[in-house]
Parts: sequence; C-alpha cells; structure tokens
Amino acid sequence: MTPKQRMLNAYRGVPVDRPPVAPEFWYYYPAKVLGVDMIEFGKIPFHRALKTTFEKYGCEGWGITGCGVPVDGVESKTEAHWPDADTVVRRQTVRTPKGTLTSASTQTRHEPGWTTERYIKDFDRDLPAFEQMTLGGDLARLDPAAAVKAWTEVGESYLLEMGLGTPFFDYVAEGREGGFETAVMDFLERERELDALLERYTDYQVRRVRALCETTPFESFFIGCSWSCNSLIGPVLWRRWDKPYIRAIADEVHRQGRLLHIHFHGRCLETVEDFAEIGIDCVCPFERSPGGDVDGLAGLRDVARALQGRVTFNGNIHTVETLIRGGPDDVRREVREVLEAFQGSPRVIVGTGDQVGGETPEENLQALFDAVKG
Repeated sequence: MTPKQRMLNAYRGVPVDRPPVAPEFWYYYPAKVLGVDMIEFGKIPFHRALKTTFEKYGCEGWGITGCGVPVDGVESKTEAHWPDADTVVRRQTVRTPKGTLTSASTQTRHEPGWTTERYIKDFDRDLPAFEQMTLGGDLARLDPAAAVKAWTEVGESYLLEMGLGTPFFDYVAEGREGGFETAVMDFLERERELDALLERYTDYQVRRVRALCETTPFESFFIGCSWSCNSLIGPVLWRRWDKPYIRAIADEVHRQGRLLHIHFHGRCLETVEDFAEIGIDCVCPFERSPGGDVDGLAGLRDVARALQGRVTFNGNIHTVETLIRGGPDDVRREVREVLEAFQGSPRVIVGTGDQVGGETPEENLQALFDAVKG
C-alpha cells in the first residue's frame, strides 16, 4: 500500500495495513533536508520539497497546492527591498477598477515570513477593491495546469490536496490592517455588511470547488486556519461565521465525490461534535496543552467518542514539549495513547500538533515512525 493510498483510506474510513504516520513537514524541516535557508527555500516548488522530505523518512503525509483565477482589470506589482543580506521586504501594489491596495511582508533566511502591512486599511474604502481582487475572477478561465502537473509529479509519495484558502473570518482578518483584533470589532459592528459578504464568498468558493472538480483529478480539498479557532474567536463566533461556510464547502465537495480536510489550530473540544455533524472527512491537528486541549488518553477518548467514527483524526504528537524538548520515550508514549484511543478504527492518522520545528532531533522523528510502523 502506498503512502497516498494509506492517507486516502484513512480519510474514507477504509481499513489499512497500518495507521498512516504523517508529521506536518511544512517549511522548516524540508528546508533542513534540502540544505537551504528560508529565502532559497521559497524558490523551490513546495510540492517537490515535501516529496523529497516524505520520501527521505519513508512516511505518509499531506501537502497543498493552489490554483489562481485571472481577474480582468486587476494588476499586481511586487517590489523587493533588502535592508540587509539576510532580510527581504516585499511590498505589493494591486490596482483594481475599485481602488488601489498595498501590502507588505518580511522574510529572513531563518524564518519563512510574516505580514507587516495588510490590504484593508479603511474598511469602507478598501473592501470593494479587496473583494474584486479575491472574488472577481472568471472561473471559466481557471487554469489548473500547474496544479495538475504538481499532483502528477507527487504521484503516490504523499497526498497532495487542493487548497481553498481559509474560513470566512480569516478571509476578512488576513486582509484587514490590524489583523485579528481589528477584524473582531468589524464582525461585531458590521454584521449586515459581513453577512452579505459571507454569502458572496460562499457562493464563489462553492462554484470554485465545482470548477476544480470538473478540471482536476484532486481527491481531497483543504481549508486552512489562521485565527478561526476556539482559542481565538471562540466557538460562538466560529459557529456564527465559519461553520456555515465549511458546511457549504463540505456539501459541494461531497456532491462531487471528493474529500475535505480542515486545519483547526489550538483548542477544539468545544466544537469536535460540530466536525462530525458537518461530516468533514479529516481534521487536524488536535493539539495538546498548552496550545490545545486534547491531553492524554482521556482527552483522546473524548475526541474519539465525539467524532463518532465519522471524521478522521490526524495529529496530537506535541511538536515542542515532546518532539523538540522530549525524548524517544515521550514520543512513543504519545503514539501509544493515540493508537489506544482509536483502537479498531481506520479513521486515525498519527500526526503532529502543527509544524515540525527545524530543531527537532532526528532520533525523536525516528521514534515516531518506528512506534507507528511497529
């Protein structure tokens, strides 16, 4: 059974020869494997970097790629400035018929980058241009050739998924100057406007899923997460703004015979039953304390009961306290807890509680693989 087949079987609840073990290799460890810094890493196709890393360790895994849609009348220009030899600042200017937007980000040779300026400075002035830039594309002109090429190159090495961006709160907040805090006030004060935007965002993304299913072979779609989680916006705002969107995407993905995987950072116990209600195929990473709230065998059993055998569990091995600061025995203990909690269920993937840090000792990673493979 190939790594990709194990992942797909787990997503579908089909028995496998052994549980998949799928650490979230994202930026730091693939860059370490390839021997490049973060700036050089950005020049390497992401799907190839992951392929090299998963194949090196002989494990399962997942990654994402994307597919842009051309927008008539929108022009984008990016300028790079180097304040020193190890830092690059990129400033983007986007001109649309409804206004000009600017953003900026900083990247160093040691860190993958962070946003320092966001598009929507004045909500009333900038939102129309932001919406045109992000939702104004003609889906009939969607060109998935590069994404399909990546999917083909990955083959059976791991599960490459089609990325759909983020839930609705993050869609707004990631574009909003001030980020999370400012966006929370927007959602409290501009409910009517954001309700209308949510309807348009959902409609566009559902049609985008449909177009991608008609033109690509991707088995699984992915919704990410920035601030849309219980730890930050809480279950009330998540159910109000993001759950309806995720449900609509799940319904369309399933109508098309495909799968849906969502990333849900931080605390999750208050909404695990919602995951089962929606019928999401796979959720990750079910983090342990202090970042999350799924601790030990008792916490894992609570999650297993709440998922009702309808959603695949992926994650939970602590990336800091266990993989970085702990030892092989700590890794093996957490793996045993995950496998015991989901004993007899094919809906389990032993993964990590978010991204594997570059300083993770090799012996701890090897203990992770050995503990699952037996």
